[in-house]
Amino acid sequence: MVLLSISSNAITWSTKPTVQITRSRKKFRTRVALVETTRPAVSKTSTSTSSSSNVEENNNNYSIQVLEPTTSSSRSSILVSSKTKDLQAEARALSRASNASVYTPQLLALKYGSQPLKVVRRTLKILIGLGGFGLKVFLDDRNGKIDENKRVRAIELRTTLTRLGPTFVKIGQGLSTRPDLCPPEYLEELSQLQDALPTFPDTEAFSCIENELGMPLDSIYSSITPTPIAAASLGQVYKAQLKYSGQIVAVKVQRPNIEESIGLDFYLIRGIGFFINKYVDIITSDVVALIDEFARRVYQELNYVQEGQNARRFKKLYADKQDIFVPDIFWDYTSGKVLTMEWVEGVKLNEQAAIESQGLKVLDLVNTGIQCSLRQLLEYGYFHADPHPGNLLATPEGKLAFLDFGMMSDTPEEARYAIIGHVVHMVNRDYEAMARDYYALDFLSPDVDVSPIVPALRNFFDDALNSTVSELNFKTIVDGLGAVLYQYPFNVPAYYALILRSLTVLEGLAIYADPEFKVLAASYPYFAKRLLTDSNPYLRDALVELLFKDGKFRWNRLENLLVQGRKDKDFLAKDALQPVLKLILGPDGEELRTLVIKEAIRVTEAIVLGSVINTYNSIPDPLRSLIFNGSIIGPLKASATEQESILALRDQVFRIWGLLQSSEDFDPSMLQPIVQVLQEPEARDLGGRVIGGITQRLAARLLQQVLRTPTTVPSTS
Repeated sequence: MVLLSISSNAITWSTKPTVQITRSRKKFRTRVALVETTRPAVSKTSTSTSSSSNVEENNNNYSIQVLEPTTSSSRSSILVSSKTKDLQAEARALSRASNASVYTPQLLALKYGSQPLKVVRRTLKILIGLGGFGLKVFLDDRNGKIDENKRVRAIELRTTLTRLGPTFVKIGQGLSTRPDLCPPEYLEELSQLQDALPTFPDTEAFSCIENELGMPLDSIYSSITPTPIAAASLGQVYKAQLKYSGQIVAVKVQRPNIEESIGLDFYLIRGIGFFINKYVDIITSDVVALIDEFARRVYQELNYVQEGQNARRFKKLYADKQDIFVPDIFWDYTSGKVLTMEWVEGVKLNEQAAIESQGLKVLDLVNTGIQCSLRQLLEYGYFHADPHPGNLLATPEGKLAFLDFGMMSDTPEEARYAIIGHVVHMVNRDYEAMARDYYALDFLSPDVDVSPIVPALRNFFDDALNSTVSELNFKTIVDGLGAVLYQYPFNVPAYYALILRSLTVLEGLAIYADPEFKVLAASYPYFAKRLLTDSNPYLRDALVELLFKDGKFRWNRLENLLVQGRKDKDFLAKDALQPVLKLILGPDGEELRTLVIKEAIRVTEAIVLGSVINTYNSIPDPLRSLIFNGSIIGPLKASATEQESILALRDQVFRIWGLLQSSEDFDPSMLQPIVQVLQEPEARDLGGRVIGGITQRLAARLLQQVLRTPTTVPSTS
């Protein structure tokens, strides 16, 4: 007998108990395991004995069994069995989503090309909606009421985008994260497009769940909210409790007939893209290709099984960090149009007051998001391409929870290193190298000459870099590069457009909390750590370019890299030492070894002479005159200017060594592999050359002192 109870918070089903689980009185802890059965989905059977008992949940093909304690080997087999069952559940979900739509421009053209009336009606609706809004803003500007009517116009824009449907809602979501483009009134209104959109009837949602999962609601949930707790562009979300486990879950249900609406919009937008490609010369990128890429991402969002797989992959890559949380997916209750995932308690990242009331800091969470995004973009290359505030929650435990994995993208491996190198070249003001980076980034074809681009980069960045790079905001750089891109035959890849979207969204969130926040300043520790620790040849070359200039080593750059790199939680001092040594001692490192030898001689001389100078300066004056006859003599003698330079270098080297020693992971034993490297023939030869160079340097100093003759004053007679 099934009882239905409806309250303001949930619809609850209760079934008259027909089975009791008995427990053995033996003195050991009872284990409960979920075991898949092969009984028909409509059956409900139970057995009970004094030693064990089963309860089979109808339709779910699961039974609850009380089992004996297990050994470590049996626990391992249970884990394997659990993983196998999870894969089987995922396979069943994939089967349920086998008819999911895929974006195909040719099919859209074939479908809507034969429906001119529908196309014209939709075009008129878009033009009337957006044109009417634009006209009102224009009149406000003419009448001097632009500020007075901001709130009214913001509400009108939100309602217009909502009325135009999911495609335009997504445009509004992008604008809602850009305080640099939209006034606060518009940001506040457009932010409601993230999860406060109009809902569709609950009866349709519940019917969709039953049709997609093939079972009635009362066999899936013990309770479910009678109305959605959030509504987004593509679907709406209910909070429910799974019947078989009692787990609290979020159930996302897709809007009905959404494919029709989105398909027609992309058909129209794609037509505009062809027009831009043909007649708008100022835009050199392939607009149609960008539209196609965006459309493919949106269509992937319509397949909730694909979203579940994205979430699982994202969790595997990034949820190992203690400050990141990614919810689990329940495959037995997921299909192409229904997604069931672990419920996450949290506050949206743009609700600063609510976050701070829990004792958390928005900027700390945004920094966590930036660091995670950098790992996404530049380590594994798999990144969340839609991190708006509705998809980022601050949990009560202070973690940053990622939600909604429908729009994901990949960064090509070569481009990951090229992006890091590009930042290094920007810091180094090496505009020739910056221009060459565009080949690796796939911005330019190999046959394009980059030499005319160099002056344009120099003109922009020499002006922008009057302040330090860390003081630049991301938008300044994007706008500056954009001005360069428009002048030359660049083709911006779709993945790069999504990267820009992701980073600008995060910077926009940070600006909510701190208008002076700079995403590059927050990102630079990560770049510094990668430069110091990554053994990739591209990054090793970038590090050499950064540290050496005109045959001289720039110790201030190394010190700055270490200071910044240590701010990254994953920085390890040992990782910063070994790759550099291997690079120097490698078969192709002769040119670099020559530079290192020169610098090692200079540093050794600075340490030796600096110590003597310090000792000399610390001796009381009468005694100093007696011992040194008033000054340092021989090869250790140096002018006041030279002494100052020597002491500065010596102190900087000691500071750098102190930075390495103060790292949490520093242990003298970490030097053992380095000592082994130094025992290689190339290293011994390097040491001999350094000692020889120091000897020659001191000998030259001594010879200088011996050959120096007093200046003769000419006679005046």
